[in-house]
Amino acid sequence: MIDIKSLRCEYWMTLVLSLLFFCLSGCAHAHKTQRVYLSGLDRDHTVQWDFYCTKGRKSGQWTKIKVPSNWELQGFGNYDYGHVKQKHDETGKYKYQFEAPASFKDKTVRIVFEGVMTDTQVWVNGKSAGDKHQGGFYRFKYDITDNIKYSQEKLLEVTVNKVSSNLSIEQAERKADYWVFGGIYRPVYLEIMPKEFIDWTAIDAKADGSFLGKVYCQEVKAVDKVLAQISTLDGKMLGKPFEATMNENMATLKTKITGHKLWNSETPNLYKVEIQLKRGDQIVHQVTERFGFRTFEIKEKDGLYLNGQKIVLKGVNRHSFRPDSGRCLSQSDCHEDVTLIKEMNMNAVRMSHYPPDKVFLDLCDQLGLYVLNELAGWQKPSYDTTVGKKLVKEMVTRDVNHPSILFWDNANEGGWNEDLDVEFSKYDPQDRPVLHPWALFSGIDTGHYRSYAGTKDRLSKNIFLPTEFLHGLYDGGMGAGLNDYWNLMKNHPNGAGGFLWVMADEGVVRTDKNGMIDTDGNHAPDGMVGPYHEKEGSYYTIKQIWSPVQIDIETIPEDFDGRIEVENGYDFINLDQCLFKWELVKYAGPDDKELLRLIDGGMIENVSVKPRQKGMLNLQLPNDWKKADALYLTAVDYNNRDLWTWTLPVIKPVDIYADLSLGNSGTLKAGEFDETVVVSSAKM
Repeated sequence: MIDIKSLRCEYWMTLVLSLLFFCLSGCAHAHKTQRVYLSGLDRDHTVQWDFYCTKGRKSGQWTKIKVPSNWELQGFGNYDYGHVKQKHDETGKYKYQFEAPASFKDKTVRIVFEGVMTDTQVWVNGKSAGDKHQGGFYRFKYDITDNIKYSQEKLLEVTVNKVSSNLSIEQAERKADYWVFGGIYRPVYLEIMPKEFIDWTAIDAKADGSFLGKVYCQEVKAVDKVLAQISTLDGKMLGKPFEATMNENMATLKTKITGHKLWNSETPNLYKVEIQLKRGDQIVHQVTERFGFRTFEIKEKDGLYLNGQKIVLKGVNRHSFRPDSGRCLSQSDCHEDVTLIKEMNMNAVRMSHYPPDKVFLDLCDQLGLYVLNELAGWQKPSYDTTVGKKLVKEMVTRDVNHPSILFWDNANEGGWNEDLDVEFSKYDPQDRPVLHPWALFSGIDTGHYRSYAGTKDRLSKNIFLPTEFLHGLYDGGMGAGLNDYWNLMKNHPNGAGGFLWVMADEGVVRTDKNGMIDTDGNHAPDGMVGPYHEKEGSYYTIKQIWSPVQIDIETIPEDFDGRIEVENGYDFINLDQCLFKWELVKYAGPDDKELLRLIDGGMIENVSVKPRQKGMLNLQLPNDWKKADALYLTAVDYNNRDLWTWTLPVIKPVDIYADLSLGNSGTLKAGEFDETVVVSSAKM
């Protein structure tokens, strides 16, 4: 499993290597793409650029700003929520001086922006890098090879219009139910590659070991073949090398291997493929892609199947957001979000309502979450076809190789442009299904916020997968209603799961209002946790209801013999990969100082129950177990994470009352002392 410390180390090493490249650009790895960061890596690691804001706070003068960041959170411009009709329209102007060694002369140099809000124009040394980019949630690139003058200092200039001049982009990205920001909020870097290079790849790796890889190249003239090798992440080769010839700047690699492990949310096994562009025996360019073997399919009026096994999605909608940095996140933030979702025993996440940082998808691959990746758009027809086609391409070509992604979402709640439905498969050899969230499309009904009766009706007709249900305004809906809805959904053959709205309250720190946290009234406090992930009631309720291990008793029966029925709700894992801990406890009496006293405890391993089956758990309690007040039973998963702890009373309330011997002892008195409430009578 991934460790956030190793993530930080990896990214710091990337930054260090970027700097070393300037000195060692003639090294033996020149056939690999070199990445040189001009910005910081994330919100925790930034670089100061020159900045000028045209309107609002701190406007009208050149100063400094952190890159990446959203400028509102840095004290510039004005805050806007998507529902506001008249939005502020400040423009941000950026400048940055960078170095480029003479060794770049024989290379292709591209500048890459991972995410900029919203319209972006770029100049290098006073020369335009290309057409204005429009769309705030997508990676875009410019070839600046001819812009670089090696005899002079290199000046990068970027102009960012917060409000797009394209009305369809305004509708899709900024007139929605969330905070809207401005600025360069994801990293900026240079890619340095050979003149002939691999531009991008698209992989389809099936459960049976079949591998197809489409390799798209640029400026291929002398290259004659593409060679590939699949291996484990630690370098152990699977199968033999395989190759393909070029055909008009594209090659199709095919092979079939054995001995591989499959990817799913419970066992997220990953592999890598090294792809080499070759001229004879010479390596011209080389890339490495990570992927997983898995086959996903929809069976009409039946359900979702992964690797031949029916699966049910237990998911949540998630914004890329933090109160004090807006959409600009760190690797730690993304890791915290994935971990939080897994802690609540979920196996899926919907990207509402735009593609996330790439590191978030990397973590979904590594830690195991099914993903719905979404093109922006909300409630009214949004992206026009011309700009929409460009943004679909940018989204899919960046994310196509993530095994965690099961679906592409074409916008949300009526915001889709149906002309774009066919665009996704052009770049995706897996031909993942496309959803229209809240509609019936691709054989799946994704209707939002149906009543209990409405849910029952929809389940009777089609596969039902609500991409939003049980709205969490002020934590008022999700936990309170989930058990009834979930029992209905999970027990119906057409129930494919669902996605709760939403993970966290979107409360933004207002740097213009003394740091108050603003949720724009009741528009943004919809989460199961608070803005800083403060845990609320729904967190614990969801964790219990969606635990993949279920114990369906509330009290210990009179004839209890230490055996308890247990249900394995996993789709792929036998319960012998989990363990169970039991504890017999005694609660505090009136004179006890400790609130809880442990009497005895133990552990049960190797409980073999197949996925989606029930079995028996034999606790082997001591003979005097009835002396305890309660039995605690905890299920621990294969990653040593507590799934849930059930509290089973041993002693009955009537026995507790009798033990206190209150009888007719007069009036009860209550008093509060510090944080303790004491109730007493004449006999106590």
